[in-house]
Amino acid sequence: MTAIPAQQVPDNRAVRWWLVSIAVLIAIMVLVGGATRLTESGLSIVEWKPVTGTLPPLSEAQWTQAFEAYKTIPQYRELNAGMNLGEFKTIFWWEWSHRLLGRIIGVAFLLPFLWFLWRGVLDADLKRRLWLIFGLGALQGAVGWWMVASGLSARVEVSQYRLATHLVLALFIFAAIVWTLRRLTNRPPSAALSRLKITSVALVVLTFVQLYLGALVAGLRAGKIYNTWPDIDGAFVPSAARLFFEAPWWRNLFDNTLTVQFEHRMVAYALLALAVLHAVDAVRSRATIPVVNGAVALAAAVALQAALGILTLLQQVPIPLALAHLIWGALGVALLAGRHAAYAADLAAVLLRICTGQPSAGQPSGGHRFIPGIYHYSNEGRISWYEFALAIRELTNSRCPIHPIPTARYPTPAKRPHYSLLDKSLIRTTYGISIPDWRQSLAVCIARLSSDHS
Repeated sequence: MTAIPAQQVPDNRAVRWWLVSIAVLIAIMVLVGGATRLTESGLSIVEWKPVTGTLPPLSEAQWTQAFEAYKTIPQYRELNAGMNLGEFKTIFWWEWSHRLLGRIIGVAFLLPFLWFLWRGVLDADLKRRLWLIFGLGALQGAVGWWMVASGLSARVEVSQYRLATHLVLALFIFAAIVWTLRRLTNRPPSAALSRLKITSVALVVLTFVQLYLGALVAGLRAGKIYNTWPDIDGAFVPSAARLFFEAPWWRNLFDNTLTVQFEHRMVAYALLALAVLHAVDAVRSRATIPVVNGAVALAAAVALQAALGILTLLQQVPIPLALAHLIWGALGVALLAGRHAAYAADLAAVLLRICTGQPSAGQPSGGHRFIPGIYHYSNEGRISWYEFALAIRELTNSRCPIHPIPTARYPTPAKRPHYSLLDKSLIRTTYGISIPDWRQSLAVCIARLSSDHS
């Protein structure tokens, strides 16, 4: 067994909290970005000054200069002619806050990242992922200005293509942060059927397609028209002549307000249907409890998102509902329950360490000494006996039927609680035990059994 240096434990915890804070900041920025779009504030700052633009106008002369710069673009002349300085300040603050959040996220990511690199607490794989995320964040800043620049000369609003790219990239970075966090929690892989894993991937892909289409709807203001449901333009499926009147035909998929809103509706129906089928499949196939709970929670989240979308459409896109629809699309719900499992070989190694009295890393080594105490040990990860059996069946490619039974049908001399977890903190701190997760150890055990059998 390899001891984990004592000083790495708080650093790993710090890395997790750092990434959590970045994820929260990104979610807030998506919300502020949505408000910036809904209030038509995104073109109020017509220059890109990454450093000097951090400060807002501080004098009346600076405010007048910023307002005069805004008056030079088509949006002011065609949509906001006659706007006074007070009204300009309102839209300016939204865009300035959105840009400031971007700068804050950049600093909040880079400085702790450099600190962790200097401390040497990041492994090679984590470093690569974090450098990639940082690169995507830098790209996002450039994409943001690329989007704004599209509305400064020949248009009164930003390009819906660039707006969609900006939003999807932000949510992709958010997903990458969450995925990295999940890998840092040492959770065991879910014992799910291959079919469920395939539908999970399909749900992810379809979700990002839907987010892109939602951004196109926002960019074209397509949510402010065709405010009926379930019909759109007088029918559930509009006529082909109305859906594809532009040439070439494929431009309708991105530029035609009717077609874009119709696409957004149809993909929403498909996403909801797939999420429900995924949940039903998880329940009927008797997948593990975490898999079932996650699938059901996902289906409920998608259903709520669909309801928010319909309500937002019927109410002609009021800002609070639109923001709720946006932020709910960016967040997900995950559930996990079960118990711990222990592999005999891992337990034997731990017992050997205790018997030989090897202290944890960082503690003085005064020869072999036994430290009395009550030590709990089990492999990492929460699992029930039923889920454990399903995992064995999956790893051995067996078709053996497995049926769960309630605790009442499995009598024991001492009554056990329905949900109990072992506190392994004492054995970690005293002997520096590195505890593998149950899935990893189960795979090792089955591999050894298969080798012995052959």
